[in-house]
Amino acid sequence: MPVMEQERKIQNVEIPSSLGYVDLLIQSAGQFIGALKECKDCGWASSWDTLQAHAHFSWKELLCVILCALAWTALRMATTKWIFQPFSKWCQLRPKEAQKVPESAWKLLFYSCSWSYCSYLLFFTEHNFFHDPPSTFHGWKSGVAIPKEIALVYLIQGSFYAHSTYATLYMDAWRKDSIVMIIHHVVTFTLISFSYAFRYHNIGILVLFLHDFNDILLEFTKLNIYFKTRGGTYHRINGIITDIGSILFSVSWFWFRLYWFPIKVLYVTCSSSLESNPNIPFYFFFNVLLFLLTLMNIYWFLYIVMFVVKVLTGQVKEVDDVREYDICEDQKIGVQDHSKTSTRHKETVNNKQYTSNGYVKKRV
Repeated sequence: MPVMEQERKIQNVEIPSSLGYVDLLIQSAGQFIGALKECKDCGWASSWDTLQAHAHFSWKELLCVILCALAWTALRMATTKWIFQPFSKWCQLRPKEAQKVPESAWKLLFYSCSWSYCSYLLFFTEHNFFHDPPSTFHGWKSGVAIPKEIALVYLIQGSFYAHSTYATLYMDAWRKDSIVMIIHHVVTFTLISFSYAFRYHNIGILVLFLHDFNDILLEFTKLNIYFKTRGGTYHRINGIITDIGSILFSVSWFWFRLYWFPIKVLYVTCSSSLESNPNIPFYFFFNVLLFLLTLMNIYWFLYIVMFVVKVLTGQVKEVDDVREYDICEDQKIGVQDHSKTSTRHKETVNNKQYTSNGYVKKRV
């Protein structure tokens, strides 16, 4: 086949509009399994050779990620001490809610900014990958230069998830899904790092866009939960916003992560990528991590469904936590008193005080 004709054929690769959601998922999985069966040299030696041949990541870039991760940690501590905690005190929140505000406010601030910038790139620049996902692999070449505006996203997001892995352990409130959250952060950081090194940055922008929106709704809703009772008074407006936010969060989680993500990302990485580049490197590695990310999205969605069922059946009278993840304080203290091996999150000081992340606070 002439080169020009082959290039035209590759450029015409698109998601078949005649296929339904389930058909696309089945075809994506079939394409992945078929490629795995046809792979004759997929061992560690071949993977190492491929990594050396196609991965491009300098020590300077690694140093920038580390420094930015440390900067995120310092910035969070500063905003917590000088902005979020004083604001909670000024609003006269109850101590239990006041402790949770800095974490949610910090995450809301970051995800709002990061998602807005990704939206700008996808809808107001030439990076029109949302409406044409297969184009993310058009013209892919090993070691190609990454546009500065996309490289900036990768630096911000990569360093933030490196910071978030540490923050989940030592700064965030410990929750029932914290272990899964740590795994999520490690998987996300790995995907960001390797997609940058292998120059799969176009599809990476789309993945970040489809995931950050839900975090905005989640943290915004949780803040309204904390602000429902302040100054000794119940504020109905925050309760109404909480109910609306819970509904929007549940719907958007399904739509962004369980509908759009499979058809705009998984299908493209499993099927369209091979059609555009038959010998695309680390095909199995990236798709396995993306499928793992999908499984975690399903896992969290089950929490959401269970919570909605409890609300509808009257087991929960009022929305307190959208994902119902928080472990109660007594349970956390009881576990730590029993093990006496970890003072990572909270350590009893006396009957009326405890320390949380280095700060002495009164027990609620």
